[in-house]
Amino acid sequence: MATVLYAAYGSNLDPQQMAERCPHSILRGTGWLEGWRLTFGGDGWDGALPTLAEDVGEASGSHVFVGLYDVTEADADALDGWESARDGLYRRVRFRVQMLDGEQTAWAYVLDDFEGGLPSARTIGLLADAAQAAGAPDDYVAELRSRPCTSGW
Repeated sequence: MATVLYAAYGSNLDPQQMAERCPHSILRGTGWLEGWRLTFGGDGWDGALPTLAEDVGEASGSHVFVGLYDVTEADADALDGWESARDGLYRRVRFRVQMLDGEQTAWAYVLDDFEGGLPSARTIGLLADAAQAAGAPDDYVAELRSRPCTSGW
């Protein structure tokens, strides 16, 4: 089976969720999207939605923790459904992922909408729990949990 590399950064960081959504895909490892930041945008039913934005400062220091998966074509197609890529809400973008054993090229979903707005407390909790389950550093998880949010619907 042919595979492509997928960089999970949101709730798909949760290994259990990825096993359910992509049962034929395996975790290659974790790494960082350097020069990018996790942000929120659009207008979902539960507040702003997670996305990625390039941080263009000279020495931004921004980075996003990701899980890098070898995703089969069938599982990638299933993910397009889960992430509403078929409906145009998200689109696939290629990134360079910094891993312990070097750099890899992978794709991730980016919201095809404006940046801005607040996510719900529920969304923040899901993202932080997923990052923790994937082995993200404690300071990264703590920063996620401290993000401003709304109380939800």
